[in-house]
Amino acid sequence: QVQLVESGGGLVQAGGSLRLSCAFSGTTDSISAMGWYRQAPGKQRELVGRIHSSSGMTNYADSAKGRFTVSRDSAKSTMYLEMNSLKPGDSAVYYCNVFDGRFSRLYWGQGTQVTVSS
Repeated sequence: QVQLVESGGGLVQAGGSLRLSCAFSGTTDSISAMGWYRQAPGKQRELVGRIHSSSGMTNYADSAKGRFTVSRDSAKSTMYLEMNSLKPGDSAVYYCNVFDGRFSRLYWGQGTQVTVSS
């Protein structure tokens, strides 16, 4: 089992920045990939960006490229999402997830609200 706790959401003006954190605990040695998703009201949950645990390779949704950065600190068992040049369209609940490669299980955090005002 893996437990995830997101933090860092809040209200920010357009053009501003936020950094989200996702702290994970439990059986974490077989986590192979981690990611950030978001879900706005009335819309499907969508990928923001993800990172491979061992290589650190990342990939992003087109909407996030150039503005958002996913990183991880293995020593702290934490993943981050640095968001810059935020737009009102980025407003959503942001969720982190991790994939356990050994058991092929996906775990989700509870989500953190990000609201960008115009």
